[in-house]
Amino acid sequence: MSTSDQYTYQSGFGNHFSSEALPGALPVGQNTPQVCPYGLYAEQLSGTAFTVARSNNQRTWFYRIHPSVMHRPFEPYNKDSHMVGTFDTRTTEPTPTQIRWLPFAIPNTEHVDFIDGLHTIGGAGDAALKSGLAVHIYAATASMNKRAFSSSDGDLLIVPQQGRLDITTEFGPLMVAPNEIVVIQRGMRFSVDLPDGPSRGYMLEVFESHFELPDLGPIGANGLANPRDFQTPTAKYEHTNEEWHIVNKYQGELFVAAQDHSPYDVVAWHGNYAPYKYDLANFAVINSVSFDHVDPSIFTVLTCKSAHPGTAVADFVIFPPRFEVQQHTFRPPYFHRNCMSEFMGLIRGEYEAKQGGFLPGGASLHSMMTPHGPDSQTVKNATMRDLLPGRVADNTQSFMFESMFQLRLTKWAIDNQQRDHDYYKAWQSIPVTFNPNQI
Repeated sequence: MSTSDQYTYQSGFGNHFSSEALPGALPVGQNTPQVCPYGLYAEQLSGTAFTVARSNNQRTWFYRIHPSVMHRPFEPYNKDSHMVGTFDTRTTEPTPTQIRWLPFAIPNTEHVDFIDGLHTIGGAGDAALKSGLAVHIYAATASMNKRAFSSSDGDLLIVPQQGRLDITTEFGPLMVAPNEIVVIQRGMRFSVDLPDGPSRGYMLEVFESHFELPDLGPIGANGLANPRDFQTPTAKYEHTNEEWHIVNKYQGELFVAAQDHSPYDVVAWHGNYAPYKYDLANFAVINSVSFDHVDPSIFTVLTCKSAHPGTAVADFVIFPPRFEVQQHTFRPPYFHRNCMSEFMGLIRGEYEAKQGGFLPGGASLHSMMTPHGPDSQTVKNATMRDLLPGRVADNTQSFMFESMFQLRLTKWAIDNQQRDHDYYKAWQSIPVTFNPNQI
């Protein structure tokens, strides 16, 4: 698979960007002149309410050939959808059981694009109330042809696992490879091409607030995901009179509207509400250099904060290649019962706490207060090894969507043929080494 990227980007996180595909396309000194340069139309995309504090206010001004309102009425999407936006007893089921899925199957048909390849695994809350989140996977075999997708429900954090995603947005194009992520926020329209053929990955959708960088506290001014490593696209437009279909996710359901022009006719734009991508290889890892296994929050790339300080609607956490040097320490992730829900995926390699079974393209869910931890073989190895300085997770990238919400699972996820019903056996042969006569 190629990792080449022919597109140009602007660097930074949360910046106010400006980009124009034609010189002078951005108005000077105002947002809505009586007549815009090149005969374009001004259109604002608001990511926050008008009256949100300036420090948190997010919006972008587009200068486009057609206002996006030039479409025919939305109608229900006439294909089967496996997406959910309200997580109640009608659509989902709860379970405290540890669950693992083997790699999710990629369709054996040639005509499943990104939209039709989306399936909701689970979630919490209600998109209509702007409360909660959803976890999805995608498995696709075809590029989107004259179709665009957007979610009115929330921000999308997409994690490719197999195959690059060549993404066209109203802001310009992005090429996103495995071990990179892309965030496409509420209301932004995009299309996905598959330059490497059949593709698979994961998607986290948050119904409230937006992703931001975690506070660093005593770490200081630098470390973890540095702002300069985030990349936002530059303007590129197309002017056509071909029929397009806009597929909109609204309250968990899909609707489609037809229009007679490309949605990607933005010639220039400026603002701080824009999609971005990030290469996980750029994460500056912080870890213990003395003793004990530190909490996984130290590996947080992005967080979507809740109204409760220090508690997240969702955190995106990775477990990247790094050194381990702790002495007198059980080095793998510790046994745990968490007040948060933990959904894990594997992009490549082998996760350090599971010896087989947890495979690239698969996933696991450890629900709130459900016990979990390293498997039997990992425990045996960790208690007998020489604690020399060494590397861990080389050629591996696993991640976690962690949330304050209790997740409910869709019937598609619970009954999926890739569900590993023997997952519980991973812990059954952990040796009992207790001896009351020996410290």
